[in-house]
Amino acid sequence: MERGKDQLVKRILMSAIGVLICGISVGMFKRAELGVDPFQSLMSGLNAVIPIRFGTLYLIANALLLLFALVFDRRKIGLATVINLVFFGYIAEFVQKLLLKAFPEMNLAARLILLLAAVILMCLATAFYFTADLGVSTYDAVSLIISQKQSRVAFQYCRIISDFVCVILGVCLCLIAGYTFRQVGASVGIGTIITAFFMGPLIEWFNVHVARPFLKGRGAD
Repeated sequence: MERGKDQLVKRILMSAIGVLICGISVGMFKRAELGVDPFQSLMSGLNAVIPIRFGTLYLIANALLLLFALVFDRRKIGLATVINLVFFGYIAEFVQKLLLKAFPEMNLAARLILLLAAVILMCLATAFYFTADLGVSTYDAVSLIISQKQSRVAFQYCRIISDFVCVILGVCLCLIAGYTFRQVGASVGIGTIITAFFMGPLIEWFNVHVARPFLKGRGAD
């Protein structure tokens, strides 16, 4: 009983740490201005045409996705989903503003270093988040639910399609808002490609060497 309680506390802690680090990494992605992950590309586009606080917009958009998940498969929703919904956007917004204030001017080399650090942190955060297994983000839930409700398209292809749609919509919204192609590149760029296609091996490394050992505890079988 005591061990089970300890495991639950660790999983909650891992979920909170995962959301915190992921929010920090997205703030770094946005400051690097070399592209963000596909869903954040959509959020950047929405923020371009709906000029309210990014954290508030993120909460509203994810609340709508949460309604979809609650209607079609509420099993995907958990404590981590709620933590992500409430805090993620505000963390990313705060970190971006902090970095803009601390580093108002950054050359390409510095932006690339910041992007690399953001990728590593996002992979670490994702490993903690998934290993804790206390629910997924509302965006992840949508692809999972769609793939499970029909048998023709597997999850990985549902995710590729949803990512592609998010990027296209994000670009279109930015252009509608009057962004230049250089400004659009801050949301859709090399960072978008890396997060969409190349983070899997690094996430698995953090799973094996950090997240799972942390959950099991030192000396666990």
